Amino acid sequence: MTASISEQELFQRLKLWRTPGIGPMSLRRLLQQLGSADAVFNVSGQLLQTTGLKPVVIEALQSPSAETLAGAELDLKWSTTSAQRHILTPEHEHYPALLADIDASPPLLFAVGTTALLNDPQLALIGSRNPSREGRDNARAFAAYLAEHGLTITSGLAEGIDAISHQAALDSGGTTIAVVATGLDMVYPSQNRKLAEQISQAGLIISEYPIGTKPLPQHFPRRNRIISGLSVGTLVVEAALKSGSLVTAKHAMEQGREVFAIPGSIHNPMARGCHQLIRQGAKLVETAQDILEEIAPQLAPYLQDGNTPQAQTSSSRPHAPKPNKQAIFEVNWDMDEEHKRILSALGSEPLPIDQIILNTGLTADVVSSILLMLELQGFVVACGGGHYMRQTPRE
Repeated sequence: MTASISEQELFQRLKLWRTPGIGPMSLRRLLQQLGSADAVFNVSGQLLQTTGLKPVVIEALQSPSAETLAGAELDLKWSTTSAQRHILTPEHEHYPALLADIDASPPLLFAVGTTALLNDPQLALIGSRNPSREGRDNARAFAAYLAEHGLTITSGLAEGIDAISHQAALDSGGTTIAVVATGLDMVYPSQNRKLAEQISQAGLIISEYPIGTKPLPQHFPRRNRIISGLSVGTLVVEAALKSGSLVTAKHAMEQGREVFAIPGSIHNPMARGCHQLIRQGAKLVETAQDILEEIAPQLAPYLQDGNTPQAQTSSSRPHAPKPNKQAIFEVNWDMDEEHKRILSALGSEPLPIDQIILNTGLTADVVSSILLMLELQGFVVACGGGHYMRQTPRE
């Protein structure tokens, strides 16, 4: 357990957080007006009335239920059974500075993993639970490339784009944060249990929900404000018009964060949400370099010598690689032989992929994968009809 307040005050805040009718805004207001959670449970009902709480909530605070007390004890016990388990309050050095700036920031964060990651530069990468093959490939390539260049990939541990993005970040040697809508004593969906274990070992899983909280539908839209709030920008890979990803993007816009969207075919229903976002002002991206160039000003605080404003930098965390600071701005890339071979086979005229395969002697799967990566990095442009040509990346 890590907390910069007393265990008694933490226990009182856990009680307060579990009290029916108390949300992030009301809890913050109570702490501001009364000074501590301990005071909230020890002042008169008359004084509580001045805080604007409803009578039923005041009654619950003056006579906490057995369920509330047992729940707070369960939360506290959970946090003490492993060095990887934490409960963070806004006073803690690792409580994320960006998240603290949003409206309705979580008063408590339950966490498993490396909490220092919370103040590292993050990009939210989200999308459909049932993506197309192109969407899967894009998520994998963007997440891997951005993670390799120093960004922590943040998503929601859902099926589809979320899970692919988390896994790609880990596979590339980068870091990832999963923001979930349940208590941290369970994994939802259950098929992501192995992935969740990987993230807890090499990254971080967080939730604002107490231990034992089940995956109720109303929790997921509320969770999405945290995904966007942690991040300097949000990339929507693929999304239908009624996708929950659009909720996250809306939160990001309201929070003053960058929103990016990858365009797709007009015949792909999973691209319509991205097209709508672009019409609403999201930035259309074709390469990962587009994102890095756009968010460079927001990343400046992370590139200063020493610590970030409220947390340790990546150089002090035990499980994650040090961000490639030079790469974040200059996006230089050391190519392996297969990438060089494909680039050498391309010229200024469109070449069909079958001819590229023939000229390089590589398999179709390898060529397709590398072409996508080269396209994301700005070295190759797709000309339609399975044709590709070489281009010079923008300075």
